[in-house]
Amino acid sequence: MIYSTVLETDRLLLRPPTIGDALRITSLAGDWDVAKTTLNMPHPYEVSMAEDFIQHIADSWDTGEDYTFALYLKTSGDLIGMMGTHPNLRHSRAEIGYWVGKEYWGQGYATEAARRMVRFVFEDLGLNRIEASYFVGNPASRRVMEKAGMTFEGIRRQYMHRVCEAKNYDEYTDTGFCGLLREDWQK
Repeated sequence: MIYSTVLETDRLLLRPPTIGDALRITSLAGDWDVAKTTLNMPHPYEVSMAEDFIQHIADSWDTGEDYTFALYLKTSGDLIGMMGTHPNLRHSRAEIGYWVGKEYWGQGYATEAARRMVRFVFEDLGLNRIEASYFVGNPASRRVMEKAGMTFEGIRRQYMHRVCEAKNYDEYTDTGFCGLLREDWQK
């Protein structure tokens, strides 16, 4: 897969981020309300972290380990979030993960990008299954998955451990899982 790959939806362009996106990523990801919906986003979030993240994304594309896209509004060119997929070729499946800046919540952008990511996994990567997880305290994320065609598959109690020292936050959280098979998507 080529690092310059661009995916398109009605309102969005999905493309790999560049170092020039570091300040915008820092601004959006630095919001605690965004960070607490993810497992691995540090808080506070600094520019150097965004720069390292962007370099990691480029390296991961080269190895095929991950394909992470920044989400840009077509109308303004503004970066509004991120979405990526982590393929597991041995099992012909991929997990997706995403976040969207708080000011863009509730506008259908994550759903639109997730639908395009589903196509990417099945058509471009040729895999058999796509899956995603969400914290049960974030039902909006589950709705994104279901609107993208995934089926709810269950909840694992206290499955993830999230810690943020800056917010004195240490929690085991119940995690829901959704998935979609290629054969169901093709119907």
